[in-house]
Amino acid sequence: MFKMERKGLVEEGQQVEVTERVSGSLFSYIVEPSVAMSGIYRSNQRIKSTTGTIHEIRETERGYYLIVGFDE
Repeated sequence: MFKMERKGLVEEGQQVEVTERVSGSLFSYIVEPSVAMSGIYRSNQRIKSTTGTIHEIRETERGYYLIVGFDE
């Protein structure tokens, strides 16, 4: 799940590029171009794909969340 601050930056069904950020044995991911950011993942949860498809955009009081599917 990726958090997005503003509405309308991407659409459901859109294919997106994802960049990995590494800090020791922890990983986080950014939907490019800096549209949304993931939480922190451990090495056994690492996302290996660099592209994914947005399945759903959820609007909450805390912002927008992207549900992105990866072929892994």
